[in-house]
Amino acid sequence: MDKRISYLAEKIEKERLHQLILDKVDCEANRNNCKVSIKEGRKFTRVDVGRSGVYMVDKEGKIFGIKEYGVVHRGHQYGTLDTIDNYWWGTYRAIPRPLAFS
Repeated sequence: MDKRISYLAEKIEKERLHQLILDKVDCEANRNNCKVSIKEGRKFTRVDVGRSGVYMVDKEGKIFGIKEYGVVHRGHQYGTLDTIDNYWWGTYRAIPRPLAFS
């Protein structure tokens, strides 16, 4: 597995937990539900948060949202594995960093 996908998973988990603390809703159930898992597929790698699918990464490294579990939404792209740090991953959907803190 690509180290960058592992980095993405760590970043999502860390920033989601941070957002829970900021929103003062960091109870144990919510903390457990922000655990990230990665599942390799033939065409895409699925990034799940809790028990839900959230992102899919293609073999070129583009990060997409999903329409439903296992179905990529090409209209919702969140950069690439090389631009992970340009996004805030703590919210329901990633947002570009300048917008996240303005």
